[in-house]
Amino acid sequence: MANVEQLQPRKGPSLVVQGAMLLVVTAAAIGMGWMSGGYLKGAGAPSSVPVAPENEGKVAEPDAAQQPGTGPTLVALAPITTNIASPADTWIRMEVSVVYDAPQPPAMTEDIHQDLLAFVRTVKMHQIEGASGYQHLKADIEERASIRSQGHAKQVLIRTLLLE
Repeated sequence: MANVEQLQPRKGPSLVVQGAMLLVVTAAAIGMGWMSGGYLKGAGAPSSVPVAPENEGKVAEPDAAQQPGTGPTLVALAPITTNIASPADTWIRMEVSVVYDAPQPPAMTEDIHQDLLAFVRTVKMHQIEGASGYQHLKADIEERASIRSQGHAKQVLIRTLLLE
């Protein structure tokens, strides 16, 4: 004989309760999305910064560090085209730019160019293969440029690197 409980279907929450819970969860999701969107956009930040009464009507003058021509400068070097050390019949063409902390004389840029040309001639193919080889090449080039410029070269950007 079967139990009476097994024969009767179980009753769950009514459709009205399920609908109400769905609406509550949907409203909570919309509210959280709206709040996080406002937070990420900076909607809670003030639109303008209040000015102190003693500075009202005054124009801010840039100091020497903010004047044009005194900040970081980007200088493109002439393309470097030469053969590498091994295999000797492999040629490399590299176009680089140097980021200086301040404007530098053209002679320094030419010295860096000649030093990088001499360095690239000593590179072997197995040293620059793969992503880690490229990172080592870039680090070596940046180090040589920094040494040659007494620390004024902050970064070397390799724009083109072609091996044939």
